[in-house]
Amino acid sequence: MSSAAHPVRCPCSSGETYDVCCGPLHRGDVAAPTAERLMRSRFSAFALGDEPYLLRSWHPSTRPDELELDPRMRWYRLDIVRTERGGPFDRDGIVHFRAYYKGDEAGVQEEVSRFVREGGSWFYVDTV
Repeated sequence: MSSAAHPVRCPCSSGETYDVCCGPLHRGDVAAPTAERLMRSRFSAFALGDEPYLLRSWHPSTRPDELELDPRMRWYRLDIVRTERGGPFDRDGIVHFRAYYKGDEAGVQEEVSRFVREGGSWFYVDTV
């Protein structure tokens, strides 16, 4: 995705480079330690069109069989409004966020999402 000479900022708005932030999660090198980190990595996956990661990080009980992202949508900013639980030792968590996009029109998707941790890994479940 990026080179050492020209590091690319992570799409999740963390301020880190992609190779340090969401890249290791997308590659499967590490698991997200918190629900918020999983949310950030999922936003980056939407921004980068990484459908396989989105499906892998979606809980099997609510995961669709397939996912087709709209290539005209450009996700460019993520704001975390609040989190409840979702820490490294919690079993569940909630992340309230705003995701900004441009496509045929510009807009904001605001959502309160539920996450669960199973087997040491966090998964997106659904919206509240």
